[in-house]
Amino acid sequence: MTIRVIIVDDQAMVRAGFAALLSAQSDIDVVGEAADGRAGVEVARSAHPDVVLMDVRMPEMDGLAAARAILQPPPGVTRVPKVLMLTTFDVDDYVYEALRAGASGFLLKDAPPADLIAAVRVVAAGEALLAPSVTRRLIADFAAQRPAPSRKDPSLRLKGLTPRETEVLALVARGLSNQEIAAELVLAEQTVKTHIGRVLAKLGLRDRAQAVIFAYESGLVRPGAG
Repeated sequence: MTIRVIIVDDQAMVRAGFAALLSAQSDIDVVGEAADGRAGVEVARSAHPDVVLMDVRMPEMDGLAAARAILQPPPGVTRVPKVLMLTTFDVDDYVYEALRAGASGFLLKDAPPADLIAAVRVVAAGEALLAPSVTRRLIADFAAQRPAPSRKDPSLRLKGLTPRETEVLALVARGLSNQEIAAELVLAEQTVKTHIGRVLAKLGLRDRAQAVIFAYESGLVRPGAG
């Protein structure tokens, strides 16, 4: 199945480079581009992509506002793509807010080409791009600096999880893959997937990215924990 992608970035050279790289893959089709966030939202509505590569800093509408608009569509819009934020280290706060808004992860702009291709495939498959150690560190920092709103205490929602589900959530938050969690807990990988699905359903979370943030905000995992 072909993955439909749009690229939203105000630098024409970046768009062209990413488009050429991704279009060369047999399972990826670049179906649109935009030079600012507002146009990106319009293209996302019309092109029906599976994945949106979204720059953070752009004119007209920044990537954070555009991601929110795409991920929280108006009534009647049933197809919601995954959003993968493109960033550099100097915009970390924006990235955290994007993850809280529902983005599926982020990728550094200077990442190797193979990482970009893999990221698109990972996000399209419904996973969150949270494996790299730099991502785990940044999310831990975000959680420490930006406590969750007090209107709903996340720690209370943890009580609805079984001990095993809580254990699995903690390992997800530390960046372990399903395979690594299975090895750690001596479980079948399919069993781990089932536990993660139940955790997401019980907590009302979209994907692993939101699960990681929830784990830090609820205090289940502390910033800097191994």
